[in-house]
Amino acid sequence: MLSDRYPRMYELFGAYFNQDFDLWGDTIPEIASCYKRDSPPDYHQEIINEINLFMNEHPGDLDSAFERDYGPGFNPELWGHTTASFLEELKRLFSDS
Repeated sequence: MLSDRYPRMYELFGAYFNQDFDLWGDTIPEIASCYKRDSPPDYHQEIINEINLFMNEHPGDLDSAFERDYGPGFNPELWGHTTASFLEELKRLFSDS
């Protein structure tokens, strides 16, 4: 189950990057900033770790794995990103203090 394997990603995509994203902001940095503000600082490193794990587990099928697990509520292409570039952007945003 995603909530057990990737609890921070599950939370981030389930609550912030979903069809109601505009409650949190209009850009990826704005939405990530809201999550950072609303969550404990150790969660930020956990998200980075989970993204790295997810990317390492799906080197040849990252797009389809992301679509399967998070696609119903969020599509990186609609934001001008590939799955990989979107996840890299999140890692960058969450590594900024």
